[in-house]
Amino acid sequence: MVNRASGFRRKEDKQGRLNKSALPDLIMKKQIHVYYSGRVQGVGFRFSAEDIANNLGVTGWVKNLRDGRVEILAEAEEGVLKDFLERVNKYFSHYIQQVDIEWQEAFGKFKEFGIEF
Repeated sequence: MVNRASGFRRKEDKQGRLNKSALPDLIMKKQIHVYYSGRVQGVGFRFSAEDIANNLGVTGWVKNLRDGRVEILAEAEEGVLKDFLERVNKYFSHYIQQVDIEWQEAFGKFKEFGIEF
């Protein structure tokens, strides 16, 4: 069956379940909006987060906030984002006091990961 709105062919197995490999990448991706609190500025947090993201193929941005927190907006497949968060948290475990994460569907507007100033 072809979905006229999206133009992709819907593939189902014998039980009528949708084959997720036939869906566009955007549907499979998630977005995280993260705020890190603690001693997270002046310790290379943004540059390290950028490096980790680029190594994993995560797109989005990281930036320092005036109140001392670091903000990240990132998109990738859910498992990749979980790996990204785990690596950032492990690398900066001595500096992070609190992490606030919001998960949502990806918008697909990022092509790469960078540092915003």
